[in-house]
Amino acid sequence: LNIQFIGIHRNLRGKLSIIDLAGSERLAKSGVKGVGATEASAINQSLSCLGNVIQALTTDAGFVPYRSNKLTQLMQDSLGGNAKTLMFVNISPVDYNAAETLNSLNYAKRVKEIKNVASKMNDAEKLAELKKVL
Repeated sequence: LNIQFIGIHRNLRGKLSIIDLAGSERLAKSGVKGVGATEASAINQSLSCLGNVIQALTTDAGFVPYRSNKLTQLMQDSLGGNAKTLMFVNISPVDYNAAETLNSLNYAKRVKEIKNVASKMNDAEKLAELKKVL
């Protein structure tokens, strides 16, 4: 979703990314086999890479491994820089899912620790910023 507001003397842009992270898959618990197991493994790999990016962002590491996975590449501008990052967690009230619920809440707690300075940027400021890069 790309939102544009054209004001009297400025053009403001915003971006809203809604991403379903699916959740980690416990193969032994779900009993998934074959293609489903391969997909579950890929989901777990993506979430692991996202966890590494979150760790790097919350510890002010010199290097943030955005390029380690397609998910983290796509989420780069939503996680770092001039962005506000929020995570909504769906949890289960069932005792059987207590471990997954706790893992999800801990993951969200780590996301909450990402500190970015989100600010409005008009086209002139963005152009000046891009010129600095060049």
